[in-house]
Amino acid sequence: MICSILLLIILASCVSGTFVVNVTQTSYQAEENHHITLEWTFTTNPQTSSNSLYIFCELLTVLRPLHLFHIHEGIEVPESQDKQFAGRVQWDKDLLREGRLRLHVSRLRTEDTGLYKCQVITSYGSNSGRCWLNITAARDRPEPETPNTTSPPQPRSWGSIGFYCGLTSAAAAAALLGFCFCVFRQRGIGLNLRHQTQQVGEEILLQEQVHHDQIVGEGSVSTVD
Repeated sequence: MICSILLLIILASCVSGTFVVNVTQTSYQAEENHHITLEWTFTTNPQTSSNSLYIFCELLTVLRPLHLFHIHEGIEVPESQDKQFAGRVQWDKDLLREGRLRLHVSRLRTEDTGLYKCQVITSYGSNSGRCWLNITAARDRPEPETPNTTSPPQPRSWGSIGFYCGLTSAAAAAALLGFCFCVFRQRGIGLNLRHQTQQVGEEILLQEQVHHDQIVGEGSVSTVD
């Protein structure tokens, strides 16, 4: 398999002048946790089979390239994909026949930032295209303001104002009557107490007078004897 790929590269290098790989955009900008679509186009030849198509897409880093997408003899090879991109890359198979490679990368991370290169190798030529992807950190979005659905207070009508004034006057009159009743009741209780006290005093004086008269009468009888 390696020998066949090397042979294709050697043969394609002879006709690479007519084979072109372009990028739809040279630079992409996206935010963390969002998704983005990267697209390359290449020259097609209707007389060749897709079995002779090899595509290598990778993120170029300082340490080593990280494999983003790989097609071998027209068939995707997900096993060669780097774990950083595992489960996050989708592609449109139907567009590949038109010479368009469209990769959908989801759940973007800040470490996805970098230079991406896609190399296309066919039996009639080979070439590559590069684009830059910049992923910014997610911003803290303020919570949306909830619309004020409460209606403004309506002015009260004259009828309701008169009703409340009548209630206030009635309550004040009831309080005044209650106060007067308590005052008169207290006065009545005081007069009754005075009258009862006076009666008790008079009875005590009368009893003392009777007792005194009895003592005086007994003294007079003793003297006569």
